[in-house]
Amino acid sequence: MLGFQSIATARVILGGIEMIHMMRKGQAKYARNSRPSLAAQFDLLAA
Repeated sequence: MLGFQSIATARVILGGIEMIHMMRKGQAKYARNSRPSLAAQFDLLAA
């Protein structure tokens, strides 16, 4: 792995990883609604 190019990219990547972990544990804003799938929740966040 080459590492992160800047602090800003590290913050974005690690924030996304943390959000995926929160969605899996049901702690994210969209995870409380059982209708959207994990992929749909990710699409909502990426938009």
